[in-house]
Amino acid sequence: ARETMFAPVGVTGTGLGMPIVKNIVTIPEGVNLGGAQCKPGDKVLVTGTLGDHGMAIMARREGLAFESEIRSDTAALHGLVEAALAAAPGLRVLRDPTRGGLAATLNEIARQSGVGIVLDEMALPVAPQVAAACEFLGLDPLHIANEGKLIAICGADEADALVAALRAHPLGLRAARVGEVCVDERCFVQMKTALGGRRMVDWLAGEQLPRIC
Repeated sequence: ARETMFAPVGVTGTGLGMPIVKNIVTIPEGVNLGGAQCKPGDKVLVTGTLGDHGMAIMARREGLAFESEIRSDTAALHGLVEAALAAAPGLRVLRDPTRGGLAATLNEIARQSGVGIVLDEMALPVAPQVAAACEFLGLDPLHIANEGKLIAICGADEADALVAALRAHPLGLRAARVGEVCVDERCFVQMKTALGGRRMVDWLAGEQLPRIC
């Protein structure tokens, strides 16, 4: 087995520092969680609501007040990683969607694996206050940074067990299956929309938010 660091705790507020904690996760021998492991038919999961961290920072920086407070999702994820590995020994990919959010991370994975990915808009977990803030500011939660979430990609036969294990962990209560890996030589990431169409989920041409991580 080998050890790897995963998701150290970082700074959560301007001018307020926290000690960096190196959380160690032991990866079993023979397990490779790199982005080049995806296969058509694999399921794409996220461990919780998207965009919380980026929108919390944006709201604080811009002095925006919403009816419900938006809280950063910053968290140490070693326990969640261990739960995922135990539930899905054949886990293909595990990534944290930080800078660039879910969209950038999935585009990177699709290119590394030489596959396409199709997301289901109706399955994507976004907190109501984050969705409202994004709509107000004209932002897309798929492009917003997360600091306490994971993207997990596994075989279809392990997806149900993995979702159940993630939801049983305090940091994975809103875990959801959000998409599927498909054959696509163009390595496109697309999304089935709530209206029944499809749209591209591409890299951002510029910065949607000022750099925060």
